[in-house]
Parts: sequence; C-alpha cells; structure tokens
Amino acid sequence: MFVAVFPERVGDPVRAVLALLLAGVVFGLVLVEQLFRNVPVASRWGLKPLCLGLAAGYVFDLYFFADGFLFGRPDVDIWAARGFVATVLIPLIALSAARSPSWTVKIAVSREVVFHSTALALSGVYLLVIAAAGYYVRYFGGDWGRVLQVALVSAGLLLLGVFVFSGTQRARLRVFVNKNLFPYRYDYRTEWLRFTQALSSADDSMNLGQSVIKALSDLVESSGGALWLRDKAGMFLPHARLNHPAIDVAESADSDFCRFLDEREWIVNLEEVRMMGGRTRSGNALLPEWLSRLPDAWLVVPLKSAGTLVGFVVLNSARTRFEVNWEVLDLLKTAQRQAASYLARMQAAEALIESRKFDSFNRMSAFVVHDLKNLVAQLSLMLKNAERHRDNPEFQQDMLDTVVHVEAKMRSLMQQLQEKKSVEPTRRIDLGAMLEAIRASKRHQIPELELVLSHGDRIEVVAHAERLQRVIGHVVQNALDATAEGGKVSVHLDCTDASSVSVIVADTGCGMSQEFIRNRLFKPFQTSKSSGMGIGMFETMQYIRELGGSLHVDSTPNVGTTVTMKLSRAGRGERKQTAEVQAE
Repeated sequence: MFVAVFPERVGDPVRAVLALLLAGVVFGLVLVEQLFRNVPVASRWGLKPLCLGLAAGYVFDLYFFADGFLFGRPDVDIWAARGFVATVLIPLIALSAARSPSWTVKIAVSREVVFHSTALALSGVYLLVIAAAGYYVRYFGGDWGRVLQVALVSAGLLLLGVFVFSGTQRARLRVFVNKNLFPYRYDYRTEWLRFTQALSSADDSMNLGQSVIKALSDLVESSGGALWLRDKAGMFLPHARLNHPAIDVAESADSDFCRFLDEREWIVNLEEVRMMGGRTRSGNALLPEWLSRLPDAWLVVPLKSAGTLVGFVVLNSARTRFEVNWEVLDLLKTAQRQAASYLARMQAAEALIESRKFDSFNRMSAFVVHDLKNLVAQLSLMLKNAERHRDNPEFQQDMLDTVVHVEAKMRSLMQQLQEKKSVEPTRRIDLGAMLEAIRASKRHQIPELELVLSHGDRIEVVAHAERLQRVIGHVVQNALDATAEGGKVSVHLDCTDASSVSVIVADTGCGMSQEFIRNRLFKPFQTSKSSGMGIGMFETMQYIRELGGSLHVDSTPNVGTTVTMKLSRAGRGERKQTAEVQAE
C-alpha cells in the first residue's frame, strides 16, 4: 500500500509539495515557541505539556518531510510510525486540559450518540479479539486449527448477537454509560419526548394502560408491571399488565396503603419496605399482603391528577442493577403526573360515552313510551265507545282491526327497543294512501278530519312507512287536540313542485305564540299539554330532516296553526330502497 502511495522516485512537483509541507512544519514550531515565550510565567505550568506535545509532533514531521525531500522518497517506515507518535502525544494535551479547568469545549454530544458509539466501539474491540484468537488458533493449533478457528468465531458471533438483542445487556451498557460518562443520569429532553410519545402511541396492540406501564418502566430499565385504576365505588382494580402474570386483587381507597400514596405521593421502593418489615421509612403505610407476595415487584408509582389518586403502577424488578436515587425519583414523580392526566382523561371520556349511550337509550325509550301512549289512547277510545256500539257488527269489526293494529305496533316497538334501531327498511310510500289511513284512524274524533288531495296521480316518497305515518299522525293529533268541537282541521297534499311534495296540516284551534314556537316547540320534554311528554314534535322535526326535508310552523294565538312538512318526491324510475335508517 505504501509503495503505491510513495513511488520509487518523486519528480519536481512532488518535491515542491514536500518543501511546502516542510516550511509549514517550521512555521508551526515558531508559533509554538512564541506561544510559550509570550504566555505569563504563572500560566506556563498549565501550557507546558501542550507546548511540549505540539513541539514533539512538529519535530517528528520535520524529520519525516526533510528525509523525504533530501533522499527523493518518503520513508515508508517513518510514515507507518507517524500514527503511533501522534497517539503517544495525546496524554500531554490531556494533561494541559486537566491543569487548565477554565478551558471549555462547546461541543454537545447526546447520550444516544455516546451510547451507540460506545456499543459500536466495544463490538469492534470484541470482534478484533475474536479474530486475533481465531488467527492464533489457526496457525498454532495444528491439524484442528481451522476447525477451532471456525468454532471460536461462530461462538463469538453468537455471543455478540445475544448482546445486541438482549434488553438486559443493553440496559447494563446504558447504565454504565450514564453513570461514568455524564454528570446526570438522564437526558431529560430525550426522556420526556420518548415518554410522551409512548403515551400517545396507544393502539390495538397496546392500550393506554399498557402504554403507561411501558413508558414508566423504560425510565428505570424495568421489564414491565401492572396498573390499578380507581372505579366509581372507590376500589382500585387491575386495569392493565405488561410482561406480568395475571392478578385479580382489589385494594380499597380507604386502606392505609392507598391513603399513604394519596397523601405523600411517594415512590415506594418495595425492596426497602421488605427490609423494614413492610413499612416505609416514615413508619406507616403497611405493605398489603397481596403486594408482599409478588416476587418480582420492585417500585410502586402513585398516579395523581388534579389532587386525586387515579391509580398506581407496580413495576417489575430492573433488568440490571439500578440505583434509585433522588434523580430517578424526581423523574418518576414528574412522569407519573403526566401519565395520570392521560388516564384521567381516558376515564372521563369513557364516562361521557357511557352517559351518551344512556341518553340515547333514554331518548329511544321516551319515543317508545310516546307511541305506547297513543296506542293506549286508541284502546281507551275503543272501550269508551264499546258501551254504546258493542252490538253493532261494524263496530265489532273495527274493534278487532284496532286490536290487531295495536298488537302489531306494540310488537314492533318492543323489537325496535331491543335492537336499538329501526326494524323497518325504507321503501316507496304512497302519501295519498297513508293520509287516507290516518283519516280513517281519526274518524271517531271530533272535529272531523278533512283530507284534500289536489292531484290524481300517485305521489310517492322514500321513507320508513310506520315512522312517517307516526310523525304525520302526531301533527294531525295535535291539531285535533287544539281545536274545539266546532272548529276545522284539514290535511292538504300539495304537489305543485315536481321534485318535492308538501303535507299541510291546518287547524282553527288555540294557536301558539312565536316565543313558544321559537324556544319550546321543538325541544324535547317541552309541552303545553297536561298529559303530554313533549317529544312528539321533536321526533317529527328530527325525522323530517333525516329524510332531507323541512318543517315550517305558522301559528297565531286564538286563530289557528298551519304546519307544512316538505319532503323529497320519489322519482318515477327510482328503484326500491332497502337501506335501513336507525331511529333517533
């Protein structure tokens, strides 16, 4: 290699380069001499090793370049020794740095770089040792030398793989680097970013509870642990575990141990507690029996958010020997507050979801009760008229039809309540026939309902038949209830628009004020009736909007009310729709 770098003879251009390098070395020696002479006498003690090392290096280069310039070819042996000489001079520079504490080197190297560089350097040294051993065995091992070399190198690579993929070995190296190469154990910026990333990366493979355990355990080189969370009854129950056997033990919030965690917010080192007979250094907080039976339990980290103990984490023993000092405790206390806030928000979100489910179920139940009230009203009216018309065959048939209708409707409502969705698919509905059915169902009420169909063609919309009939029937029933015996109630089907159709329900009843229409009419559980539930118009508005339509109310007190329900008209070539729409 050196023969390729330095040819047998050098020409004038290369000799000129060597002359320039030689001049540079002489200039360097002059600078070192001037530095030493001009520095104050009191400071020469600190700079003397540095000047000596620099001068020795320059003198070696002076000899090397002068030899090459005079004899026409640089000496290969001197070149090979140049690196060794430079290495020998490093201690002199380090000695000057030690004698001059005011020197500062503004170079920041992260812990990750140091850790990986150290691991790489140790791996390189390890491979060199293995290679040297294999070389020795091969050339001095006789006939079995090559076999022993291959076996030794294979075993060495296997051990290297174990070190690379072993969390315990990496933990030991990390602790060694942090303890011996840095004044502080942690790089707080890196640790905090990694901690928050671990908390926010919960997915299907690891829920938030497991993410909290992993984030805390990584701070202290632990393999995992278990998390207990507080429920509504004041009991701490197991919520998640990571690399920890299943455990089914509850701890009361009123126990001495939980009160200690809540009041003191201390990180409990179970190794110290066991040595002190199950008590902390303060002499209280007796260790629970179930916790003392966990052989691998090491640290108990309380989780407090907004002054409330949300839960606690029991971490497994560290993979390597790990000293729990003030720095570790401060980091864990800061991290546990962040983890507790995440868990508190999770519990609040779950409580909100549960509350919304109950609200949805209660709303559906209210709709069902409202429909049952209407069915009961039909049965009551039938029984009221039975005393006078029970011998009339037409009334008997009408009564039978009413009972069949009520039974089918109640069965449908029960199924809808159980399945929490509409049991009827959408389909094309003839509005004229539906309004005729509504008039027939109201034929016994006073005043008599008047139906006006302004067009002879079949007018269809796409909707849930029973649900649409229920909401239109509710508007008609409200008009009948608000109108006196001598008044007028009418239903008008207007299809002047080719793309839409309007169902107009008008009455000459008591009417409503604009304030009532604006603030109360369409709000649930707001009603002016003594026996009403206040959800009929709310459901009507919700369903009409669900179909893509609109609802408008025009009313004047003591004059009457007009309700206009506008719906999209089904196209002539439109196929039958079968998609189900969930009920509100």
